[in-house]
Amino acid sequence: MSKAVPFKNHAADAAAKLSYRTHIDISEKKRAALIALLNQQLADTFDLFSQIKQAHWNVKGMHFIALHELFDKLAEEAEDYTDELAERATALGGTALGTARMAVASSRLPEFPGIGIEGSEALAGLIERYALLANSTRAAIDAATELKDADTADLFTGISRGLDKSLWFLEAHLQA
Repeated sequence: MSKAVPFKNHAADAAAKLSYRTHIDISEKKRAALIALLNQQLADTFDLFSQIKQAHWNVKGMHFIALHELFDKLAEEAEDYTDELAERATALGGTALGTARMAVASSRLPEFPGIGIEGSEALAGLIERYALLANSTRAAIDAATELKDADTADLFTGISRGLDKSLWFLEAHLQA
């Protein structure tokens, strides 16, 4: 019989250890702050991705197929954002904290309903979560700018633009 291995909290270990060596000319202190910022946005964005998929799988009602396909497209975009955020954190010498458990532990988004949900309710739920993430992403642009990292600010700007466009797509379904 094998002996159980105690759970090791890799997220806490990664957070405690600043980063890996890099020749990027941003101070270690600023890189640590940027990596923390990127990981927070990664957690929120990964959580949004999973909630979009939840809506995609469980949406019901008259506009099912249109919303099912829209939600799948939005999930793909959110997944791309997670990859960009994680890669920037590691490029700065950090560790991307990107498992589902890590995201859940850090996400600031409210939970999405776990049952079949009518189309307009699914839209309203995603609109709320997109708006929260878009707002925090704009704050992340400002924080990266204050840390004098134009590349990370630019990454957040691109994501912000995409989130706003997706928010427009979602909101258009509920506007008269």
